[in-house]
Amino acid sequence: MPEGDTVYRTANHLAQVLMGATITEFDLRVPGSATVDLTGLTVTDVVPRGKHILHHIGDYTLHSHLRMEGSWHIYKRGTTWRRPAFQVRAVVGSDAVQTVGFDLSGVTVVPREREHELVGHLGSDPLATDWDAAAAAAAVAADERPAHVALLDQRNVAGFGNEYVNEMLFVAGIDPHRAVTMDEAFRLMTIGERMIRANLTRRGRVFTGDARPGRATWVFGRERERCRRCSTPLRADQLGADPTKLRNVFWCPRCQQ
Repeated sequence: MPEGDTVYRTANHLAQVLMGATITEFDLRVPGSATVDLTGLTVTDVVPRGKHILHHIGDYTLHSHLRMEGSWHIYKRGTTWRRPAFQVRAVVGSDAVQTVGFDLSGVTVVPREREHELVGHLGSDPLATDWDAAAAAAAVAADERPAHVALLDQRNVAGFGNEYVNEMLFVAGIDPHRAVTMDEAFRLMTIGERMIRANLTRRGRVFTGDARPGRATWVFGRERERCRRCSTPLRADQLGADPTKLRNVFWCPRCQQ
């Protein structure tokens, strides 16, 4: 499941092969943007913003979002794609490489000065150089909804997905169903930043410090299994901002009160 760490690595890999290159192939296969052509322009960088990827090409921004199934692949010229062509939403290529986006969402091109229309609503990003933990904590603490819902709202803090939020709340000892105080929110930001940065260099996400199969998470995906701290059976539920946005919630009723 793509979360902020996946998006960060993806943007960095794209930047490594595209930054400074002249675009020789630009093909968007989405309604509303299919006629846009940025060939001949130069890629200045590719950057992550929360769960969003922004290609800066000339005076334009190509925006994409991985959602649940999306991915960007990098291929040498002439290499066969590893996923079917009908899943392709974007192709951005240079003389040396093709970068191909499969099952992307929100594929849009706007002038660079309008980039804020796409990502200006996002909260502070724990992987960004301008990360502001205090601002993110204040936004989460001001949200009167359950902590799980507040943390997933990208307007409060950008980049944490469902797996991170479940694990953050367990480590902080907070029941996902209740709102949090400012002190609790700041503790969550500290825990979350540490977790997501630690996972940037790992093949898979590890939250417990134990990368062995089945040992990497405290609570996520472990309904009815025993809590690794107190042996209480873990519980599961669903929470969301509305019935269309429900996410799976896992918690320990003893450790998270």
